[in-house]
Amino acid sequence: MRIITISREFGSGGRELGKRLAELLGFDYYDREIISSIAQARGLDENYVERTLETGIWQRIPLTFHNSFGSGSMMQSTQVGLLQEQTRVVEEIAQAGKNCVIVGRNADVLLSEYKPFTVFVCADLASKVQRCKERAPENENLTAKEIEQNIKRIDKNRAQTYEMITGRKWGQADSYHITVNTSSWSLKEIAPAVAAFARRWFEHNEQQQQEGPTHEEG
Repeated sequence: MRIITISREFGSGGRELGKRLAELLGFDYYDREIISSIAQARGLDENYVERTLETGIWQRIPLTFHNSFGSGSMMQSTQVGLLQEQTRVVEEIAQAGKNCVIVGRNADVLLSEYKPFTVFVCADLASKVQRCKERAPENENLTAKEIEQNIKRIDKNRAQTYEMITGRKWGQADSYHITVNTSSWSLKEIAPAVAAFARRWFEHNEQQQQEGPTHEEG
């Protein structure tokens, strides 16, 4: 089984890159489907679930990720309950045993035992603002300044979540196998290169597993 996880700055195009990778490699693709599954399990509106997980309200809880789950009183929190449900859904996807691309949801950390190929997608602020403008709904009329504020707020929440779970800095280069800067690049051009790299990475790892550990004479 091969798993690719996409962590991304808001507006960087990580979602589109993930979808293109799935198409190129013939993998299953999970993004909004995770939110839908959480909403269905909890009997909640999908937009509410997505908004709650993105806003990071539950991050006010002064505990680590694992301790939050172990606390009976904290388990009553809707926000923590959604985070737990998200973890369950992501783990179920991996347990299905199919090649897949998972966008966001801290899947790179939650599924570390499955040895996924981890990607972090970033871009400069101007490129992210422009991408958000191009993909905004027709009835959304945010100014560039408002878009910038949204980007910074969402990325801050993603960073806090990641750091709470892992103790590491979100977006730190050595936390991922590859970092992709999409500034001034067409995702249609980037995707084949990333797919080729991922394919070679999996082949290399699988070959090493087959050969087993090597012992050098000392």
